[in-house]
Amino acid sequence: MGSFERLSAQDGSFLTFEGPATPMHVGAVAVFAAGPLATDGGGIDHARLARHVESRLHLLPRYRKRLAFTPIEAVPGWIDDQRFELDFHVRRAAVPHPGSEEALKELVARILSQPLDRKRPLWELWTIEGLERERFALLTKVHHSMVDGVAGANLLTLLFSRSPDEPLQEPPPWAPDPPPGAGELLLEDATHRPRLGATLVRDALVALRAPRATWSSLLGAADAAAQAVQQGAHWPGPTRLNGPIGPHRRIDWLSLDLEAVKAVKRSLGGTVNDVVLATLAGALRGFLGHGASLPARFDYRIVVPVNMRPPGEAGTSGNRVSAHFLSLPVSERNPGRRYAKVLAQTEGAKASRAAEGIDLLTRFLDRAGAVGLARLGTSFVSWLQPYHLIVSNVPGPSFPLWVLGARLLEMYPQLPLFAGQGLGVAVLSYCGRVGFGLVADRDLAPDLGALREAIGESFAELSGLAAGPRAHGAAGRSAGKGHARAAPGRSSSAL
Repeated sequence: MGSFERLSAQDGSFLTFEGPATPMHVGAVAVFAAGPLATDGGGIDHARLARHVESRLHLLPRYRKRLAFTPIEAVPGWIDDQRFELDFHVRRAAVPHPGSEEALKELVARILSQPLDRKRPLWELWTIEGLERERFALLTKVHHSMVDGVAGANLLTLLFSRSPDEPLQEPPPWAPDPPPGAGELLLEDATHRPRLGATLVRDALVALRAPRATWSSLLGAADAAAQAVQQGAHWPGPTRLNGPIGPHRRIDWLSLDLEAVKAVKRSLGGTVNDVVLATLAGALRGFLGHGASLPARFDYRIVVPVNMRPPGEAGTSGNRVSAHFLSLPVSERNPGRRYAKVLAQTEGAKASRAAEGIDLLTRFLDRAGAVGLARLGTSFVSWLQPYHLIVSNVPGPSFPLWVLGARLLEMYPQLPLFAGQGLGVAVLSYCGRVGFGLVADRDLAPDLGALREAIGESFAELSGLAAGPRAHGAAGRSAGKGHARAAPGRSSSAL
């Protein structure tokens, strides 16, 4: 019998979100010093890099799997790709001389604008040669149904090494499992509901043995779900970056010194993520208004993904993420009050159970096998668009990484854009730097470089505030004493 691994409700939702203008892959641009991978002709030893990737694929089994669908309910699942070709996925390109950063951004934008082929494993890795100062870049494209931000960051420890001297390893042998036949996929549809029914009956019998605990758990789940609905029940006002988007992207990035970010945090209170969000609030204030004043209480809604994996679980595939919905104070002119409002928002989100409620809902959909309901919910969220911007912030490795002796210098993550969302911001720390990856609809944000500059200016403003003699009082007291703790048993990579 062929193997068929059903996608979770959350993994499958990114297939539903995907459309001609909304390819659902996440990306990352990693810039390296060429080092021993440089060739005599000025290029990069691409064949050696491809061999290295092949040697790690046994650690990433989904990277040799493709999508298949059951015939009745069209439930997606992973099956081994019988015609897997490494060369199809590990590709190469070059920027024109002199290899400027702007040329790299333009090439990355074009590559990320192209959807992945659903008939093959949903990933690509591009070697980009020709960068000035003897550097090259690796660009990854992985479908969001395969990874979330935390899983994507954990992949770095599998593809890259802590040591510059790690030798090239021999790839272990691999043979694909036989694919499921049409009858097996039909049987999967026919037998899945009875299996779920038996599981739900067992769950009910276990619950009946402890009625008080069950009732308490149900009340808690209902409260968490209600808080999730309350957080997400907003209809955001219009901005020039929110409207119909096309398939073409514009890419930019910048990095900040992590120690300087931590210095602001120590002075003004909060977390590294609070500094990131306050920096974005200041940058977006001018960028959105183009110099005009925003409404005094403009509700600029952002989604901040939250890692819901249990402590100690370091996933490298799939999604286990919830979200906080926050109002970013982009209309606040005073940087101190703006920072205080960010702290109040994030502390309130961490004190609530809204993220837990979203996670409970997605796990219920998996447990109940409610494929149609999951698709309906995904379509409803896509239509409602209850936010302006997604801001992902994931801590990356604090130590240097290498690939076959070439040192990783900097890294910038890239998010997909959902319908109606013309801008996305992904943040990833690496080895003392905080990298901001900016992605935008090409037509809605022709001036994306201005946002990059505004982020630097906004952070400089916060740094100046933090260095002042009354810095702590400027933000800390306004946000209240102390910081709310995260919900028990949950870890948040963002807040």
